[in-house]
Order: sequence, then C-alpha cells, then structure tokens
Amino acid sequence: MDTDKNRDGRKIPFMMEDGTQVQFCVLEQTRFYGVDYLLVTEDFDSPEAEALILKDLSGATSSQALYEIVEDETELRAVAAVFEELLEDVDLL
Repeated sequence: MDTDKNRDGRKIPFMMEDGTQVQFCVLEQTRFYGVDYLLVTEDFDSPEAEALILKDLSGATSSQALYEIVEDETELRAVAAVFEELLEDVDLL
C-alpha cells in the first residue's frame, strides 16, 4: 500500500496492490525501534471494527509512503502492546 505522506486530517487514502483505493482512519501512530507504525481501521465509528497495524517501509526522503500490513506474529504482538499502552482503553489482541 502506498499513500501521500502529506496527511489531511485523520483519514488517509491507500492504494492497494490491485489498484483499488481504501480510506483508513488513523487511530494512533508510533515509532518503535526506529520504524513508524500506524494503527488504522476502515470504520472509525464502529466499536467492533477491525483494526490493522501498518508498517512504514519508505525512506525518510521519499515523497510517497509505502506501508505493509504487519503479519509477523512477534512483531505484531510487540507493536500492539505499544498501541494498547498509548490508547489505554483498547485491547488489540
């Protein structure tokens, strides 16, 4: 997924690998071991909405951000724990 790094508000359009565009609401962002992560959802208003953790793979000088969904179980648990600390009232796993 890639998106323009110039973010307008909390909704960000993402271009999927198949060319479709998805709007994600950013719930939180953090930096963990030098890597930027976003906690996003497609439906900000639903308490049952599924959340995804996205990892920024782009370089600091890139005009386009390149994100991938975190799938590695160890990395996912570690970053989810950071987001749970930041959000206090949210359980991610």
